[in-house]
Amino acid sequence: MGKWWKNLWFQDPKAKDILINDTAVRIRAGILILIPIFLSYTLYDAVFGSRWIVDSNSVHDTFETDFDEHIIYAGQMIRKTYDYTVQSWVLVYAFFEMVASMFVKTSYLSPTIWIASFLARNKPPVWKPLVKKRFAWFIGASFIATCWVFFNPDKFAYFVNGIAHTTLLSTSEQYLPYWIPLTLVWVCFGFMWLEMALGWCAGCQLHTLFVKLGILKEECEACNDIFSPEAQKMREKNRS
Repeated sequence: MGKWWKNLWFQDPKAKDILINDTAVRIRAGILILIPIFLSYTLYDAVFGSRWIVDSNSVHDTFETDFDEHIIYAGQMIRKTYDYTVQSWVLVYAFFEMVASMFVKTSYLSPTIWIASFLARNKPPVWKPLVKKRFAWFIGASFIATCWVFFNPDKFAYFVNGIAHTTLLSTSEQYLPYWIPLTLVWVCFGFMWLEMALGWCAGCQLHTLFVKLGILKEECEACNDIFSPEAQKMREKNRS
């Protein structure tokens, strides 16, 4: 119990093949799932919501109808503008959480890892390789970066144009289709829910598939030996 603050969710932070406590990982997924829920509401309102704000006190009947016999109303309206400052900073924090959890030293900078490790301190640990989880978090970071570009197309365009010394991207229009971040947010929500509720990691499964196909060469010994008798004895020893 007293080791959680020193090792966090790691079995041994100095080991060659790092193992992390999947119980804490699932708790952390339950905390971070609030981010895609918040962003899904924002994207739904931005994509499917009204583009206009109507002053209800000014609406009145014109006593006219269109060709479909719909009553025509007149009123004062102003164009709705969106400020994505909060959403952008939420995405920056989420990106930090994904990147920080990929490495042992940076994991100690993550507030959610501290919270999850504390909440899991009295529960039996379930050790799983960090390599596969790192690949899953890399996918999550890619999703987050794409959503950030959607909310900040001008900043991204200025950055790319500055690096390339060109005007390749427009700084005055949204060039990323709305369905891309909308889909990614719900996919991210689904993956995190599967991790939280069922302990099933989609990124880990993709990592295993890519290793079998030869696309990835980063196959750790712990991935193969985690269910060996020696590993079972080590887990029982840590529980006691």
